[in-house]
Amino acid sequence: MSAADLDLCYMTATEVIEAFNANTLSPVELLKAVIARAEAINPSLNAISQQYFDRALKEARRAEACYRGKHAAPRPLEGIPIAIKDFHAVKDEITTFGSKVFESHRATHSAPTVDRLLKAGAIMHLRSITPEFASSATTHSPLWGVTKNPWNRAYSPGGSTGGGAAAVAAGFATVADGTDGGGSIRIPASACGLVGYLAPFGRNPLDRDHPVESLLRYGPITRSIADAALMQNVMSGPHADDQCSLRDRLTLPNRFESIRGWKIALSYDLGYFAVDPEVTKAVKAAARVFEGLGCQVEEVGLPWHLGILEAMYAHWEGMAASVLAKYLPRWRYEMNPHVVHLIEKGRQRSAADLYRVNAVRGEMYRSLEPILRKYDVLICPTLAVPSVAADHDNLDPCFAIAGKKVDAYLQWVMTYPFNLVSQVPVLSVPCGVARSGVPIGLQIVGRTYDDLSVFRAAAAFECASPWRDRRPDL
Repeated sequence: MSAADLDLCYMTATEVIEAFNANTLSPVELLKAVIARAEAINPSLNAISQQYFDRALKEARRAEACYRGKHAAPRPLEGIPIAIKDFHAVKDEITTFGSKVFESHRATHSAPTVDRLLKAGAIMHLRSITPEFASSATTHSPLWGVTKNPWNRAYSPGGSTGGGAAAVAAGFATVADGTDGGGSIRIPASACGLVGYLAPFGRNPLDRDHPVESLLRYGPITRSIADAALMQNVMSGPHADDQCSLRDRLTLPNRFESIRGWKIALSYDLGYFAVDPEVTKAVKAAARVFEGLGCQVEEVGLPWHLGILEAMYAHWEGMAASVLAKYLPRWRYEMNPHVVHLIEKGRQRSAADLYRVNAVRGEMYRSLEPILRKYDVLICPTLAVPSVAADHDNLDPCFAIAGKKVDAYLQWVMTYPFNLVSQVPVLSVPCGVARSGVPIGLQIVGRTYDDLSVFRAAAAFECASPWRDRRPDL
């Protein structure tokens, strides 16, 4: 691939749209470069479950006609190549949920956010691999095997939107969509050096398959804050399929004001995480960037504790048992052992266990709210380690961080607490690189439903600490 074609593969969506409008780039030219990149690189990463290259090229020709005034006016995402997660329903297309149970399943409807992205002109040229039932912070499954991190293939790209993040980081998708029920957007964004957004509950509609599920949110994975805002503006707003979707629709601007004079809270461990020294070092450097922007950064203490981990387990295990237990008699030995473990544990949960989760969530917010009231945003690591091995075992009893044995499934991801406190918006942005070559992410947490402040802080940080010109050596 020529250097010029490779540059096309790493343009942001906002840059691409500007070039399309100026007729200095065509959607066909971009898509051909992206497809060539996928064909060359994906075999070593394993990020794609389904590809639609021929159909996508036809859509790109239509988009080209729009920009040349020979068709309808261009839509907001006209001609942008997008990786749609293979956990999200796309009408009439195979949607496997990463499981052999659904290997040949065709969805009868499209998830609301997916439908909006495609109707806005984004071109689905591939489906991105997800772990089985999107149940893991890494991306490997009996159906699709192991997906690898473009920055260092010994490591995981994270999960559960690992395939989408790997595709964007490797240059064979311009943007990706994701779901985040415990970090599944922010984890891979962090591990792959990208931007990932967890919108507050209700901002983006849920699919009808997940009614009233306040831990789960749909959202964007992108190369820039502007791209995240662009996608978010398409995905958000009320929808008939989701009774919890907010009636008031927020539109994010394409430019953000200064944050000079802001007060920023900093937590390295959220009160109870063991954190790798490389991550702490990168977050300290990020704090200095904010200080250089004229902000006052103060370390704060959060009285959060391992009871939060227990609450997360109770919720996830109960949900797994409710939704998936019916498949065990036929599929037990063809499922990921960790998924089976979640189902079996969930069968032992009581209604009282599940209701107590709400008490923990309330306690969490009561301790977080005074911090968010005093400070404009809170910053903290996205992950306690840069990443884990590509074939990481979620049941590994010997997994340790900074010399301390911790839970291998969730205690390396510092994302899930903010799924439990479900009304706060959170952006993950790149803030450093580990010795392994794997990126390190920073979470920016805002007050309830204050998306704008989170984007403002992230845009200022991105400008002062630019990242997107970095590329993995593939």
